[in-house]
Amino acid sequence: MEISSDMMLEAISGLMVIDTAGKVVYINEACADYIKVNREKSIGKDINEVFPPSTMKNMLKGEKRFNIQYYFTEGRMSASSQFQLRKNGKVVGVLEYDMLEEVEQLDYFLEEYSGALKDEIKYFREQTRKFEGTKYSINNIIGSSQKVKDLKEQIEIAAMSTSTVLIQGETGTGKELVAHAIHNLSARAFNDFVKVNAAGMSESLIESELFGYVGGAFTGAKTSGKKGKFELADRGTLFIDEINHMPPAMQPKLLRALQEGEISPVGSEEDIDVDVRVIAASNEKLEQLVLEDKFRADLYYRLNVFTITVPPLRERIDDIPELVKQKVHDINKEMGKNITKIDPDVYEALAEYDWPGNVRELYNRVESAMNYVQGDTLQKIHFNFRADNSKINLEALKTTDNPIEAIKHEAEWKLINETLLMFDNNKTKAAEYLKISRPLLYQKMKRLGID
Repeated sequence: MEISSDMMLEAISGLMVIDTAGKVVYINEACADYIKVNREKSIGKDINEVFPPSTMKNMLKGEKRFNIQYYFTEGRMSASSQFQLRKNGKVVGVLEYDMLEEVEQLDYFLEEYSGALKDEIKYFREQTRKFEGTKYSINNIIGSSQKVKDLKEQIEIAAMSTSTVLIQGETGTGKELVAHAIHNLSARAFNDFVKVNAAGMSESLIESELFGYVGGAFTGAKTSGKKGKFELADRGTLFIDEINHMPPAMQPKLLRALQEGEISPVGSEEDIDVDVRVIAASNEKLEQLVLEDKFRADLYYRLNVFTITVPPLRERIDDIPELVKQKVHDINKEMGKNITKIDPDVYEALAEYDWPGNVRELYNRVESAMNYVQGDTLQKIHFNFRADNSKINLEALKTTDNPIEAIKHEAEWKLINETLLMFDNNKTKAAEYLKISRPLLYQKMKRLGID
């Protein structure tokens, strides 16, 4: 039987070829089946349209003729070899094929090879295990409501893209969790996820945090210098939380880093190229801040490429039972409890509340209530539910010396307590929200008996 070239090409796992324009010129049937695309319709299309996580275009430039690329998509992993195709010394395309298409295949290599290759694959296997058991993934977003289903769908779409992502949502909705989920589903999953919070930082501090500095750049700087978050996140993801607090003078520098893919460390005259995907989060609507001249319009447009809005808890009340059960399960061992039952009255009471602090506040309330449980059942009595202030108990007020002061005391207690819960007991943020000084907040807490 004659062996044809087509038979040989079809026997190679995950074989693809692109030209200098990044267009697919060949893809074998095995590859098309693995990545779930139509073979004929893929020819002539951009490689990232056919397979969004692909990095084959990176091999079209430079002197590097060979590269190994790891992919993790739809819960599967693959390790691919990439080769520059040259003619008369010029790059005319890139060829890629899969060396591995399942984690189990790593065992074969570990048995057959030793030395550096064995160590490298062992490291990769450990990273795969680490990824599969990571604390922050799309599976940690709890809920079955349509709002949560829509959110997860957006996360999956964002993970397939390489665009900048803007996550908007109220305090406590879980914006960082969404950022982790996007990273862990993306082609950058095996590279670093670096985070920085723009709130409460001076202009000079946030600049050195983001871009780093060279030795002797300023008084107190390390003589060896320091890498910034952008450089640490090279080939990975940088999560900038509370970007709405980014100092105005820093915004054009951030814009340049996003547009040009290069940064300038403080005190350096040389630029550094970085390959970073930025995910930003804001608990305020940036478009409103643009209208108020508090945020640069050009930076907003650069960030607002792919926007995800995380729904507040009050819009997904049906998810409360799942959230409560998961929280109880997670901290049972930590608190030395064995709570296996939750009274239905608990869910009814929690559903009637507005949850200004969202999921974070709910979790704080559940953890606080669990401290009072002696048996195996979490009940409404374990929660500190107070009467609705809209219905004043006039009979009870008869026994007080000053009814007006009693009502004011109750309202002040509730406001401060709810604010502390909303900000995870962060006194600085609570005082800022209440527009009072931190010492005054402590005085009020002491007077009102708030622990």
